[in-house]
Amino acid sequence: MKPGEQKLGDTRGRFLQVVKNGREMHDVDWTSGRILLSNRRLILAGTGGKRTIQLSKIQEFGGRYDVNQRIATVSDYFSVHIPSGVVLLAPVDYDEFETDFFGALLNTEQFLARHPAVAGGVVQNTEWEKSRLKVETEAVSMATVGGKFVEIRLDDIGDVKTGERTIVDEHRSVIEVEHSDDEGTSLQTYISGSDRAISFLYTLLREGEELSETSIDLSETDKQVLTALYSGVSPFDIPSFLGLDVDEVEELFQRLIDHNVVEEIRVRHEVQLNARGRSIASDAINEQ
Repeated sequence: MKPGEQKLGDTRGRFLQVVKNGREMHDVDWTSGRILLSNRRLILAGTGGKRTIQLSKIQEFGGRYDVNQRIATVSDYFSVHIPSGVVLLAPVDYDEFETDFFGALLNTEQFLARHPAVAGGVVQNTEWEKSRLKVETEAVSMATVGGKFVEIRLDDIGDVKTGERTIVDEHRSVIEVEHSDDEGTSLQTYISGSDRAISFLYTLLREGEELSETSIDLSETDKQVLTALYSGVSPFDIPSFLGLDVDEVEELFQRLIDHNVVEEIRVRHEVQLNARGRSIASDAINEQ
């Protein structure tokens, strides 16, 4: 490694170039070898030699290029877009390498963040702050210069979208990501940065959104319950708030838990005295 360069990942895998100078290459096959990642470059070392890709040259990350059956049969691979075309990577340690790769692209970038921009559906009067982020295995963590710490769990992203907003009299690319805090309150965090950094971060957060998406059909009652929870109504107050039977709400909660729409924090136990309990209670009363 060169001075100031830090190795972030080192694994075995396969790779190939599938697009060259704008033309898809259909008669290509994987090359096996070693995949090294540093905070500055990506190195692909195979039997045909070594290829170096500077991270600063990477324009886009993601998308499939199944130009032939040999590629289509591989479920997990990355597509890296560079000026000369598109290179595919299929590392053995796919998940770990993906985390390292996104970290290499994003951890040194500077961002602006508004947190929370929205809390419980209510717009907050928060300011944009300079921020740094860290890509972790299951989350993106952000720290602002004002001392705020924001954790966006990738499996807890309800919605993510990009757009443009005026920040300090300048039009900038912005990501709006919906997630929740430790108490379950729905939050929206706005993140801005360079177009390139926002593109990479959006790709990562979209993967998280796909983890949390569900295809179940929700009834109007389901939606009313979810809306009430989103607005901050306590789960214990849902029956009276919506005029529903307690047992009906318990069954609805269980179904939403099974479909990974809500998380169970604690279990409410309904109990009744047995013979031993009645005996102990009777003795306690007699002792008074």
